[in-house]
Amino acid sequence: MGWSKEYLDIVLVPAGLFILSIYHVFLLYKYLKFPETTAIGFENHFRKAWVERMLQVEAKDRGLSLTTINSTISASTFLATTSLALSSLIGTLLADSSHQKLFKNSLIYGNTSAYINSVKYITLLICFLVAFGSFLQCVRSFVHACFLISMPNAVIPMSYAQKAVIRGSACWSIGLRAIYYATVLLLWIFGPIPMFAGSLIMVLVLHLLDTNVTPLHQFEEDNKSCNVVTEIN
Repeated sequence: MGWSKEYLDIVLVPAGLFILSIYHVFLLYKYLKFPETTAIGFENHFRKAWVERMLQVEAKDRGLSLTTINSTISASTFLATTSLALSSLIGTLLADSSHQKLFKNSLIYGNTSAYINSVKYITLLICFLVAFGSFLQCVRSFVHACFLISMPNAVIPMSYAQKAVIRGSACWSIGLRAIYYATVLLLWIFGPIPMFAGSLIMVLVLHLLDTNVTPLHQFEEDNKSCNVVTEIN
């Protein structure tokens, strides 16, 4: 029994997904143990400080904070709608058998059987559905944060608002990661070799984007600056 190009899907596709998954496990470990070395931990540090400063402002003057959160809600809503639309499109392609002929091209070096094509679409569908659910939860968390930040005549524990913002940011990150997985799986339609190469490139790019080397800024009141402002006034 000799070598067949169909075997590439059995070897390269799991290898690509394994490399991408191992990277995210490593990223999660870094975030839990050394959050300051990751872009996610770096951004969450500033988000917590931002919530703390916003809650020090009178409720009637927190319009800027609500505008900032609403912009994230709008972006999450757009991405959730896009993910749902793509999921519907993939579901339509799965139900239609005539599209299978489009991918039985001699230029695609790999398995082009109807079963493998169905697996490709199902994995893509799962990724987009995960992205859709994550962005919906992101909207839910940020809407809850808006209620907490804008509540007048009440003392809201700062940790409540911080948890809502951080939870929304985490759901946002999960949604984006699901789209990254979908991008790699989309390359699988053109063969296992592009998919494996895309996985390696994706890991390299994400490593550059997820690594932080900037020291965390400690938001402390600068007494010298306050004195200078007082003297000028």
